[in-house]
Amino acid sequence: MVFSSALFLFLFLPLTLLGYYLSPKKIKNYWLLATSLVFFAWGGVSATAILLVSIAFNYGYGLLIQKYINSPKAYVWLSLGMTTNLILLGVFKYANFAIENMNRVLVSFEVPSIPSSNIVLPVGISFYTFHSLSYLVDIYRGKTLAQKNVFDLSLYICMFSQLIAGPIIRYSDVWLQLKSRTHTLKKFSSGIERFLLGLGKKVLLANTFARIADDLMVADVTDLSALNAWLGIVCYSLQIYCDFSGYSDMAIGLGRMFGFEFMENFNFPYLAKSIKEFWRRWHISLSSFFRDYVYIPLGGNKVAVSRTYLNLLIVFFLTGFWHGASWTFVVWGLFHGFFMVIERLGFGKVLDNTWKPLANTYALLVVMFAWVLFRSETLSYALLFWKAMFHFQLSAQQWELFMNYMNLEFYIAFLIAVLGSLDLFGKIQYRLNMFMSEQQNIKILFVTYTLNFVTVCFYASILILSSMYLIAGTYNPFIYYRF
Repeated sequence: MVFSSALFLFLFLPLTLLGYYLSPKKIKNYWLLATSLVFFAWGGVSATAILLVSIAFNYGYGLLIQKYINSPKAYVWLSLGMTTNLILLGVFKYANFAIENMNRVLVSFEVPSIPSSNIVLPVGISFYTFHSLSYLVDIYRGKTLAQKNVFDLSLYICMFSQLIAGPIIRYSDVWLQLKSRTHTLKKFSSGIERFLLGLGKKVLLANTFARIADDLMVADVTDLSALNAWLGIVCYSLQIYCDFSGYSDMAIGLGRMFGFEFMENFNFPYLAKSIKEFWRRWHISLSSFFRDYVYIPLGGNKVAVSRTYLNLLIVFFLTGFWHGASWTFVVWGLFHGFFMVIERLGFGKVLDNTWKPLANTYALLVVMFAWVLFRSETLSYALLFWKAMFHFQLSAQQWELFMNYMNLEFYIAFLIAVLGSLDLFGKIQYRLNMFMSEQQNIKILFVTYTLNFVTVCFYASILILSSMYLIAGTYNPFIYYRF
């Protein structure tokens, strides 16, 4: 089950909210946990069993780390806990990848291949594994105490609002909210608005670009012209941003509906003027996780210069590998790591003194070329697609293919996505707020009521249009669902 489905919107979410707000305060967490398990079980009972085993192990490890805190035994239990989590992730996410690559080596030595494991990737395992790791590490570091209530810990690890695609929530940031949180009409209404904004990004924008990107980026790349290759990667760049940031918006909005405040996960990344800045704006919860739990423990930039570069490459190797068991993801991560090193070598200072639109163009080009790797099934396909991006001969057939995608729906979605990515709508809202603060009382009331009416119509339109698209069964892929 995903947020952008009629089942979730019109059955699961209303029933969950109704039960939650009718429940006494003492059992709200239990209700939310029960519905989260139902949400997760929709993807398979076996996947739920794996999740429950993970929770049980981490509950025990947390208590043992707390018991022996400030002693060598705490480090032992932390190490065992991290190893257990990583083995669980490794077996279910990377076993098939490992067997496939081992068989390639064995074939060259004429050794019988290893049978495929046929292990199915459990939904959300990458995210709930990182939740568990941060929980254990934060206990060891003294940033939080072990949770004695196994149900509250379970809710933190598998809360449905952020289980499938984040943001990655740290236990130290929400443990107080698990015990006590406020429920106000203002927070609830802002949660609805944020959820609907994300729903619109996903259904109305991302899905529109997905139809084009998924068509052009699986085509026979040898016949692809530069015009259509660039159209494909531009659409994919907008698709993955609207898809993932939209899902994060929905997760944050759902959290607010249930009284939680989650960290922001995106901050207009396509405004970045360097790759370093891009990763401060894109998937913030993931980049900050690797910074705090991998980069800094490795020494960060407090070590020799050459070691700092190695640390960066290790972090981005892991970032790529975390996204998926494929060499394309690994190279995608190292591609970003390479440019991070280049910028740290001195190019970053050049960018700081470069005309901002030019620096932004550089960052966008690097990111889009990297997205080719991220989207491609194989490295050879990515290389061919890069080549097609510079194949400037345009046949009549290729021009006709390009024009087939140029319709009113695409124009509207493209304009909204680009302007939204540039934070134009946020700037307009800021200007309106400034304007209202300068008006006299009577004018303020008139403008306030007008804006409130327009706002209600805006969000109602998103819900109605998204519902129509979903009920009609239009194309509705979700990129990060498989991570």
